[in-house]
Amino acid sequence: MEENKNLSFEECILELEKILKNLEKPDISLEEAVASYTKGLELSKNCYSILSTNEELVVKKMTESGLVDFNKE
Repeated sequence: MEENKNLSFEECILELEKILKNLEKPDISLEEAVASYTKGLELSKNCYSILSTNEELVVKKMTESGLVDFNKE
């Protein structure tokens, strides 16, 4: 789902919250539940990617500043 990749981290979280509320409905159809779950997986992958990229940037900045890279031992 290409449109998910253009969302910010915060927008992804809001979309995930909407999906969760939708999945909690007792009258949700199986097809709708599967579609929502699939979209949720894509959004969570996007969130993970955003977090991972930003973690790498922070570690790089810390290293450039002379701070120890806490990922290396």
